[in-house]
Amino acid sequence: MIRFTPEQERFRQAVARFVDVEVAPAAEGIDERAEFPAKLFRRIGELGYLGLRYPEAYGGADADMVTYCLFAEELARGSLSVAAAAAMQSLMGTHFIYKYGSEALRQKYLVPALRGELIATFALTEPNAGSDVAGITTRAERRGDHWVLRGGKTWVTNAPVADVLTVAAKTSGERGMQNIALFLLDRVTMRGITLGRSIEKMSVRASVTGEILLADVEVPAEHLLGGETGGAEKIGSILSEIRVMTAAISVGLARAAYQAALAYARERQAFGKPIVEHQAIGFKLADMLTQLHAATLMTYQAAGRLDAGLPLAREAAMAKLFASEMAVRVTDEAARIFASYGLAMEYPIQRYFRDARFLLPGGGTSEILRVVIGHDLDWDRGDAFGAG
Repeated sequence: MIRFTPEQERFRQAVARFVDVEVAPAAEGIDERAEFPAKLFRRIGELGYLGLRYPEAYGGADADMVTYCLFAEELARGSLSVAAAAAMQSLMGTHFIYKYGSEALRQKYLVPALRGELIATFALTEPNAGSDVAGITTRAERRGDHWVLRGGKTWVTNAPVADVLTVAAKTSGERGMQNIALFLLDRVTMRGITLGRSIEKMSVRASVTGEILLADVEVPAEHLLGGETGGAEKIGSILSEIRVMTAAISVGLARAAYQAALAYARERQAFGKPIVEHQAIGFKLADMLTQLHAATLMTYQAAGRLDAGLPLAREAAMAKLFASEMAVRVTDEAARIFASYGLAMEYPIQRYFRDARFLLPGGGTSEILRVVIGHDLDWDRGDAFGAG
């Protein structure tokens, strides 16, 4: 059973109003133009939403994971593109600065990023290294009081507009994950950082994505985040949080698709009555609602476990796996209910259908998540239903 506090319910309502008034009306336009939502992004920062997971000392709200998921879910209901950009900023793009950066780096980069004044991102994936983190080839070499980075990253969210990048690089030529380190790069002050090709996508088109090329970039030693090794473990430490967040935005997108399909089924007439009254359509909606309900329960149970400090790796993987696959199924069924109009650009259902595909690789592909779950198949855990 999910229990939200009165404060969390009021917070959800506030975010929902913001989404209804400012995000949803802009979603179609920014998607068509494949345009980064700069004004909305800054507005989200002004409202304090980018700092939800961070201490008040840095402009954050010190909120729990359940509250963060409520924000992510509602934002995705209005625009998955906006939710993706905000998620990168509020988690991966700033987490390592806060966790491993000096106080000077926090004040220079974290504080303005949480206000939406700087755009931050995280660069890990390479053309031949996605899930295989050990295969990254970007190199960092120590030269006196600084490091020199060379290599390239791809599928970097916010890359075309990012001011600050946390980059994973190898500190030696050996294959493996022991020699991975994290570096904070400033695109304004550091030479050799260039934008490669922008990746035009069929989904989350307003969440701009691209390649980053590093050509002998000199990085001050203090921009090494957390030591010359252990980068893989640092990345792994936030993976569960990323997966629970991805489950939450999956729920938000599926909610939008379900609500659109239900409204259309109540209005569309066929054979003398609304199509919602035809069993074939009613069954579709019933299955969609059931799957959506189950994914919501799994998501907030996982968020509750994180807040309670309970083991989370398996539950986060299960929540992300089920919720993302659910969003693909629900948006597909919603498009089928619209029939030919599911293909029409005048209805947002086609955007929901396209955007759902984005959820599958983020935070780990479904195949990788099944491997994670497969490592812990024990059902008999006393705390299985104890949180959330």
